[in-house]
Amino acid sequence: YVGGPNYRHFKYDQVSQSKRQVGSTIKPFVYTLAMQEGYSPCYKVPNVSQTFIEKVRSKDGELKDSTWTPKNSGSTKYDGKMVTLKWGLANSVNNISAWLIKQFTPQAVADLIKIMGVKSKIYAVNSIFLGTSEISLYEMVGAYSTFANKGVHVDPLMVIKIEDKNGNVLESFSPQKREAISEQTAYLMINLLEGVINN
Repeated sequence: YVGGPNYRHFKYDQVSQSKRQVGSTIKPFVYTLAMQEGYSPCYKVPNVSQTFIEKVRSKDGELKDSTWTPKNSGSTKYDGKMVTLKWGLANSVNNISAWLIKQFTPQAVADLIKIMGVKSKIYAVNSIFLGTSEISLYEMVGAYSTFANKGVHVDPLMVIKIEDKNGNVLESFSPQKREAISEQTAYLMINLLEGVINN
């Protein structure tokens, strides 16, 4: 909330109401699915472009096959080489995220994102790993906290109790908790996310 416009003049909650495309901050969820399905941070994959075949409707209404090949934001000295998943996430490489989408499905990623506490509409499309869905900051904080909470999702809670001037508790609130991913998966994701900072 700090740094937003003056609430007196702009009564719009930028944390829970405002939604925007989340971009590459969605990628850890793609990698979470991989860790959950038995991959490791050290697993090596080809750093090559991936092409998706998609059905698109032409102007005359006919369904036709079309191809889409996502690009990286820039080139690296590891283009065309085998790289670890940890390197892929640390460098936010679209080739690796696209490769992972092909191993699973966009729907599997969307389902995992929901399990991790995101309530916004997630479109199960091939471009899901680019963060094309609009999600609130509140939801992203809750989902990311699952990693640090050993796989337990906790709904973010701003107010835990309300007291009167004499210290009498008028109302108290407790966060909703539930296991979203295994502790082992959360541990592996912490390792992967450390790579983002350390490398």
